[in-house]
Amino acid sequence: METTDFAKYLSAFLTSYLAGERNYSPNTILAYKDTFVQFITFMKERKNIEVQRLTLESITKDVVIDFLDWIQENRHCSNATRNYRLAALRSFFSYMQYENPERMYDWQKILSIKVKRHDKQSINYLTVDGIKLLLEQPDLSTRNGRRNLALLALMYDSGARVQEIIDLSPSSVRLDNPSIVKLVGKGRKARIVPLQEEQTVFLKKYMQENHLLEPSANQYPLFSNYRREKLTRAGVTYILNTYVDLARKINPGIIPEKISCHSVRHYVERYNMGSIG
Repeated sequence: METTDFAKYLSAFLTSYLAGERNYSPNTILAYKDTFVQFITFMKERKNIEVQRLTLESITKDVVIDFLDWIQENRHCSNATRNYRLAALRSFFSYMQYENPERMYDWQKILSIKVKRHDKQSINYLTVDGIKLLLEQPDLSTRNGRRNLALLALMYDSGARVQEIIDLSPSSVRLDNPSIVKLVGKGRKARIVPLQEEQTVFLKKYMQENHLLEPSANQYPLFSNYRREKLTRAGVTYILNTYVDLARKINPGIIPEKISCHSVRHYVERYNMGSIG
């Protein structure tokens, strides 16, 4: 079976361009792939074009608009999610301007499709799905990524303030069942917070990797930088913002426009209140 031009360029876009030249994260690339899986499904169901026959010539501005309308009508996507799908398609056709400049006029017509306005105030706190997506973003192949996952998971699980997270030492944590963390807040007031087993898995692996379970490390910072100094408030905020930006690219509909470390804490308060009774 002969490969179509669409298959050729899409494969290069997803494998070489996004991962290599643009250095996109694996999760962002997966989200882009999902857009094209939906597009291929649309072309088969609505345009009667099987993937084996799908060519670039089949794809026009009107077709892309039909696709965007289709995902909203059939998949009940919000305007924010629709706009993200459009962003993925725009990225591909922007790439095509350089790979196939002979059809630049056609590509630019697709690039001219406008985003739909959406209510940016529709969500101002993290939902369960938002937290899950956020925790999927750290790159676990790197040391910092594993640290950051443990940090974010502990913030989510405990509802700790940033300063409380910064001030933690290994002696503040008990990983045996029942797992707990001792948080020291304003006025040096301490409180004991139980931890969920699924979240302590990340923390335990992180502490094992960094030899923080040894008695000699009891008073070390639980979360430190490359100089082995405890993180700063700005450092924790930077870590959170990095993964929030990645998560928002994947699904802007469940990630608030404005989010802070306090938002994670606010989520825990909402969740716990909703769990009562």
